[in-house]
This record gives sequence, C-alpha cells and structure tokens, in this order.
Amino acid sequence: MARHSFSSFTVCFFALSLAFSAAAATSDEGWDDAHATFYGDVHGAGTMQGACGYGDLFQQGYGLETTALSTALFNNGSTCGACFEIQCKDSKWCLLKSGSIKVTATNFCPPNYTKTHDIWCNPPQKHFDLSMPMFIKIAQYQAGIVPVIYRRTTCIKKGGIKFELNGNQGWLLVLVYNVGGVGDVIDMKVKGSSTEWLQMTRNWGQNWQTTVSLQGQSLSFQQRRFEALIEGYPIPLQRFKKAKLRLG
Repeated sequence: MARHSFSSFTVCFFALSLAFSAAAATSDEGWDDAHATFYGDVHGAGTMQGACGYGDLFQQGYGLETTALSTALFNNGSTCGACFEIQCKDSKWCLLKSGSIKVTATNFCPPNYTKTHDIWCNPPQKHFDLSMPMFIKIAQYQAGIVPVIYRRTTCIKKGGIKFELNGNQGWLLVLVYNVGGVGDVIDMKVKGSSTEWLQMTRNWGQNWQTTVSLQGQSLSFQQRRFEALIEGYPIPLQRFKKAKLRLG
C-alpha cells in the first residue's frame, strides 16, 4: 500500500529512554486459531511501506519479523504495532520442532470480495500474511498456507518509543513507532507550550493528527495503549509524556 504524500515542514526522530521487557508467555492458554500465508521475498521486498505507516522497517527497528493482518485482526489500523506469537499447527507442512515465531503487525492484508475461494483475508477470517523469512521458520515454503495458533505477546523493542513528525503550519501528523509492551497505541494527545492537552485523531495506521497550529511550540505527547492479558496478568493502560520537542 502506498504511503500518503505530505508537505513536510520538519521531520524529527526522538527516542524516549523507556524500555519494556517481559518474558514471553509459555503456557498453552490464550491461543486462538487462524491461518498464515506469506508475501514478499526472502529479503523482505514487498513488505515495506505498509498500511501502518512505518515505512522502512529496517530503519525503524522492525526488520523482517513482521506480518500483515486480515480485516478481523487489523481493526482499522488500531492493531498496528501489536506483537503476536504464532505456531504452525496440525499440518504436514509444519516444520518439526519449529516452535513459535514472534512478529509485529506492520501491514494490512486486504479482503478480496470478488473471489469465492482462498478468501483468507476476508472477514471474519483471522489470518496472518507473514514476511517470507518468518513463514519459512515454521512451515515449508511449498505449503503456501498453513493452519496456525496465535496469541498476543509483549513487544521487546530497543531504544524506546519514537515519533516522526510531518505536516504544515496548520496540520501536525505524528507517526508513533518502536513501541514496547503491548505495542499498539489506541489514543494520542499533544500539548503545546501554549496550549492545553489536545485530542489527536487517527489518520491512518499509527499516524495521528491535529489541525491545531503548534508552530514554534515545544510539544509533549501522551499516549494510551491497548489493555492486554499477557502471562495471566493484565498489562495496564500506559500513559507517559515527552517534552521539549520544538517545531519551527
């Protein structure tokens, strides 16, 4: 999916020195059924510039450990950044002792309503379209598609959460990426040095916007993440602020 084109007044990268680490879930509880295919090639061609807005997945820390999600899982982009643990299940194509893989949602597998078969990404199917390198870690390439089980898991990211800013004098667009913990941001607010906290809206993927002019102000961000259950314990909704980022 092609990225939107922006008139950019500034592009800034900022890493919060907040680290999240948690052991992956190891019990058999909390798994759900789905299917998995792959797209792109062994080098990740075709997986960049996805519907979540992350762009170059290597530069932004996601690499090849990624997946596109079907409509039922993508949730209009709010699941972008979430991490999943996936295992091949009950197929002759599953690799023996392959264990599980962990991937981050970075793209959308669009439905095709003109087809009557192989409609894996159509609602209500739960489906993962993996990068090829991740698919061949759990199944043979020739399979094309395999049944899997999956569950949400914690995202282990290095360097802290990062923001990329684009826009113009009357419009600010913020891409949030490299998010640890539960991974997916479901709400964003911004505060200028001359404003109160302002509610942002999702533009697409993990791009959040406001039409309030913030030119020349220092900015603070507040974000909220999806509440999830990992390893039998709830991960609370997380909020934090980042200050001293100046526009103009």
